[in-house]
Amino acid sequence: MDTRVKICGLSTPETVDVAVEAGAQYLGFVFFPKSPRYVDIPKARALAVEVPMGVAKVALVVNATDAELDRITDQVPLDMLQLHGTESLERVSDIRARYGLPVMKAVGVSGPEDLAALDAYGMVADQILVDTKAPKGAVIPGGNGLSFDWRLISKRAWNAPWMLAGGLTAENVVSAIQTTGAKQVDLSSGVESAPGVKDPAKIRAFMAAIRDA
Repeated sequence: MDTRVKICGLSTPETVDVAVEAGAQYLGFVFFPKSPRYVDIPKARALAVEVPMGVAKVALVVNATDAELDRITDQVPLDMLQLHGTESLERVSDIRARYGLPVMKAVGVSGPEDLAALDAYGMVADQILVDTKAPKGAVIPGGNGLSFDWRLISKRAWNAPWMLAGGLTAENVVSAIQTTGAKQVDLSSGVESAPGVKDPAKIRAFMAAIRDA
């Protein structure tokens, strides 16, 4: 199964190394202070500079200002920005133009009424992250360990490459890929032993499940 994997919310040198060794193509660093996976700029920089060439370093931000993005992009070597808030179509376009980095826009899905946004953001973003819509009152917009009905997007395509997220684990990822046709997957809580604590054994098991499929 030729599936590209993004492991998000990495925060220690050990788990970065494990993710790289296990074959992840993208590593995500969370710059949202309310998240249990938050890393500050100095820590993110220390982690990112050790990532080998060919593995994409992704900054996850939520409704970040230009000033915040300036600080992050000035100090952390990055390959992509992931916008996980309520950024408008215009804001996505502005960020792409300002920073010259590929932009991935997360779009939350819970029902058919959410699919139009995937079409719209696919026109302005370099990639789309198709994630489970956060429950009402959730503190963080992603990484909540919840799935949506994958049949909603079965064999669908948009105007940009896309990545499936939301409640993926070693146990369900193959079914998720078979149902949706996803060529890329993203996960965070599915390889954790506690919120924000990545488990090397779970990372290896997830990558093995994809390889063995």
